[in-house]
Amino acid sequence: MAELNQDSGKKSKKGRTKKDGGKVDLTAMVDLAFLLITFFMLTTSLNKPQAMDVAMPDKNVETDKQTDVDVDEHRSVTLVLGSDDKLIWYQGDVKKPLQGPTVVDYSKDGLRAVLIKMKQLVPQQAGGKDMIVVIRPSEKSVTRNIVDALDEMKIVDVKRYMISNRIMTEEVELLKKDNLYND
Repeated sequence: MAELNQDSGKKSKKGRTKKDGGKVDLTAMVDLAFLLITFFMLTTSLNKPQAMDVAMPDKNVETDKQTDVDVDEHRSVTLVLGSDDKLIWYQGDVKKPLQGPTVVDYSKDGLRAVLIKMKQLVPQQAGGKDMIVVIRPSEKSVTRNIVDALDEMKIVDVKRYMISNRIMTEEVELLKKDNLYND
């Protein structure tokens, strides 16, 4: 039992000691402190990690041959991520693009403006079908660039997008031409 003893330690003039001070029981105070600590630990909300759901293909399914999916060139917008926090975008085929290739950055006036413009333009060109964005990171891009591109997909509310690990030689040449393929 926790208690606080108060001893005055003085002797009276007649040689007798003064009456002891009272004893204070601190057990209730300790119990209250632990109750408060427990209460605040249980009621405090902790930061929840923010994650984005990305649908990935099933690893257990094996295909014997590589099948190419035919997509209307009016629907596809490709983002080729380069170095120096820049990217090149184009619409359609890299050999004969409908729009672009154009160098932009990841800012509000860069990639976001392009995605907003293309999100409005693609349904008009493709007969009401929505836009498909292909994100192709190069060897010179950093992980932060992929995260920024995915963030812009979420902000602009692009429904269909994919990350491709196959970058074509024509796209590498575009990056080299615009000095976005340097170390």
